[in-house]
Amino acid sequence: MTSSSPWFTALNRPGFVERFRTSTQGRELEGLPHASTAYYGRTTLSGRGDHDLNPGMQVPADRRPAAVLVPIVAREDGLSLLLTKRSETLSVHKGQVSFPGGRVEDQDLNVVDTALRETEEEIGLDRDRVEVLGRLDTYVTRTGFEVVPIVGLVTPPFELKIDPVEVDEAFEVPLSFVLDHGNHQRHSREWQNTTRFFWVLPYRHYYIWGATAGMLVNLADVLTLPNESPPKPDDSLAGTHAAG
Repeated sequence: MTSSSPWFTALNRPGFVERFRTSTQGRELEGLPHASTAYYGRTTLSGRGDHDLNPGMQVPADRRPAAVLVPIVAREDGLSLLLTKRSETLSVHKGQVSFPGGRVEDQDLNVVDTALRETEEEIGLDRDRVEVLGRLDTYVTRTGFEVVPIVGLVTPPFELKIDPVEVDEAFEVPLSFVLDHGNHQRHSREWQNTTRFFWVLPYRHYYIWGATAGMLVNLADVLTLPNESPPKPDDSLAGTHAAG
């Protein structure tokens, strides 16, 4: 890597772990190392969510707890992020790109247990292959979910067993793509006579948007250290999206 190359182009497993730990500033939230841009003074500790790009957006007061796994795969040729494409037969968010995860169930010990259980159920990734590093800020969705993103390192080799009822496919995106703020686009669509803005990370033929994209932007934000101020997204790339 040359001196002019972005820091994320040569990020390896030890480097990722070190950056994540640095972003926590040694702090925890609900017993987990907590990586937050609030510790850099960029945001507040009120959490992240669909409201980030939509000031004044109202979300249901009775929010439902959920958790997702942010699986960082440590391959020999570089780090990647494991994502899923939801089944086209689902009644809600069908065909959308997402993290493995879901609602907190009564039998779950904690949000880490929720994220790992849902990951095992959806794509068959054994929790023994996951080293949990900590968590990001809670992400609040317009539909009333409070999602805790659990960051974990996944060690190959592993074999996935996808549940076709919930997931059409699992795929990996280079982590360097996600961490490059130049790939973060702001799109909009009309919803109930209001223009709503949201993050999009278009990768190949995948349209990564909504809460998943918002949490990926958060991940890139927390791993970008204070002396590495991220560039502002290019609004000339903004577009519209009419999906519901």
